[in-house]
Amino acid sequence: MKVLIIQNSVKETVKENMNHIQELLSTKTDEQYDFIILPEMFMTPYELNYFQINQQNQNSDVIQQLKGIAKQFNSYLIAGSIPETENGNIYNTSFIFNRKGELITKYQKIHLFSVIYPDGKKFSESDCLSPGNNIVSFNTEFGKMGVMICFDIRFPYLAKKIRDLNTKVIFVPAAFNNYTGPLHWHTTFKARAIDNQMYFVSASPARESFGEYQPYGHSLVVDPYGKIINELSEHEDSMTVDIDLNLIKEARESIPIIKNEVDVNDFDVKQ
Repeated sequence: MKVLIIQNSVKETVKENMNHIQELLSTKTDEQYDFIILPEMFMTPYELNYFQINQQNQNSDVIQQLKGIAKQFNSYLIAGSIPETENGNIYNTSFIFNRKGELITKYQKIHLFSVIYPDGKKFSESDCLSPGNNIVSFNTEFGKMGVMICFDIRFPYLAKKIRDLNTKVIFVPAAFNNYTGPLHWHTTFKARAIDNQMYFVSASPARESFGEYQPYGHSLVVDPYGKIINELSEHEDSMTVDIDLNLIKEARESIPIIKNEVDVNDFDVKQ
């Protein structure tokens, strides 16, 4: 299956960002893609006040434009994430569209990002956003696919839950920054791929994005052995990656981690 990953530089306004996404994709019409993935908060600066300003609902023009992209490219579209308003709350939501441009599911980020930087400055998505409570997978002709968003990648039990739905690939729109990225970006993606012996595909905004928040970039694809098979730099770019799903079975037979997995809750704890 062929995946197109977009790493866009985020502009200040929704209109600028949607136009820019269309501009970037206009150079990619010479190939057929099975999946297109956009970054976390690809259409708004990653700042709490902008989440409030740029919140969207399922009937917004942004959703209609995303439907058009999926239909135009005849591709599944994992539309990064956007600040979605629903029932009076704002969620960090990834909308998923099929090849016909139909909205087939959405995932609301469960683990909201929180950090205290070395200079003491704090940031917490929960000051503005509400957490989701549903694990999501969706069907394709290649099998089931899963979705996580950014901070979720740090929680092994969520990846396992998604894997146990018999998914083949977990798509992860993400926006690590220039503090958390050098610390853990590559390590966490490789670890989750090794733990679950499946593919992880991530799309990040580019470093040169509007606002104080500096995304790490480095969108990547990790295979079931934990090998990074392709990666971008921190700058705006895109890449196309061919994924061989047969490698999942090969990895699981070669190193039978999942086959030998046991439930630690079945054991007594001695202290």
